Amino acid sequence: MRSAVIVDAVRTPSGRGKPGGALSGVHPVDLAAGVLRALRERNGLDSRQVDDVLVGCVSQVGEQSANIARQAVLAAGFDERVPAATIDRQCGSSQQAAHFAAQGVIAGQYDIVIAAGVESMSRVPLGTAASIAGSPLPPSLRSRYPEGLVGQGVSAELIAARWGLDRLALDAYAAVSHRRAAQAAAADLFASQLVAVETESGTVSVDETVRAAASVDGLAALPPAFRTDELAQRFPDLGWHITAGSSSPLTDGASAVLIMSEEAARGLGLTPRARFHSFAVVGDDPLLMLTGPIPATRRILERSGLSIDDIDAYEVNEAFASVPLAWAAEVGADPERLNSWGGAIALGHALGSSGTRLLGTLLARLEHTGGRYGLQTMCEGGGMANATVIERLG
Repeated sequence: MRSAVIVDAVRTPSGRGKPGGALSGVHPVDLAAGVLRALRERNGLDSRQVDDVLVGCVSQVGEQSANIARQAVLAAGFDERVPAATIDRQCGSSQQAAHFAAQGVIAGQYDIVIAAGVESMSRVPLGTAASIAGSPLPPSLRSRYPEGLVGQGVSAELIAARWGLDRLALDAYAAVSHRRAAQAAAADLFASQLVAVETESGTVSVDETVRAAASVDGLAALPPAFRTDELAQRFPDLGWHITAGSSSPLTDGASAVLIMSEEAARGLGLTPRARFHSFAVVGDDPLLMLTGPIPATRRILERSGLSIDDIDAYEVNEAFASVPLAWAAEVGADPERLNSWGGAIALGHALGSSGTRLLGTLLARLEHTGGRYGLQTMCEGGGMANATVIERLG
């Protein structure tokens, strides 16, 4: 069987996903084109060598419509013969893009492929696609769940309640995420991945979403973000502990990973940095919605023959603080190996981009620490999750 290897990984800095954010003046096609161009230039590729470009994006409407992957390929100056496709597996869209890319290499259908992701939540606000041309929930689906499914914030509250996570635990976790991200940035641990973005206001080269001064006391002053009287009546046992501070912020950003067969990489004189070891994707309870990383992790550990203790670094997307905390409790994970350079609460969650952003961070962490195996998993809208295990080479 052929191996699929990671040669390079890049990302933009994170920008606040609202008007006035550092990247809000940049068209999302140009955000994606920037990381594609960076991969080509950093690795001396002729774009005609790329078999396909797979890009994750969630809100595929307006500036992110019409197959944004293809628009980004053309905007990046790639040869017109390079194809591209846009993928939506909600928050795991670009992680799924990486799976499809690596699996295509393993199957012999690709030699060189780019997996990427992009989301401009300032220019294409969350929920825009569902706000036009009718509801995505037909009567048949509403009849299956007559009490109604809920938004992810409420799902995060349900998880906090089920796993006994109080306000202090959630705020403490969020503060640690910011502290770890700030420390990693100060130590230039993200430097190998970051690609500066030129805007009309100047060059953006650092993550805008990290708040080094975040503290438990400061976070404690924030109000619950998702409580309404109607929801409080439906869920009387919830403590309503999730705030903006223990949630990932709206974010703009793009990221990309260069994936090849090992033979293609060595033939081009490029160094394979890690190989894809195992893959998993699962569906889970759509009401709790965000618990999918738990069964996804169990499945991938079973498939890989590894135990959680064999994994040297975990990247579990911090959609909300309750998600990685519940995951760690269920799978018996070492908290020191979990998101040790900070997670999405600090670094942002540019939906379609987060999968390949996490993959780049996981690769850099393994190289920095000398670890062998890394695990990435993330919850996804509708109650799904992807999981990936990579093995560092060299």
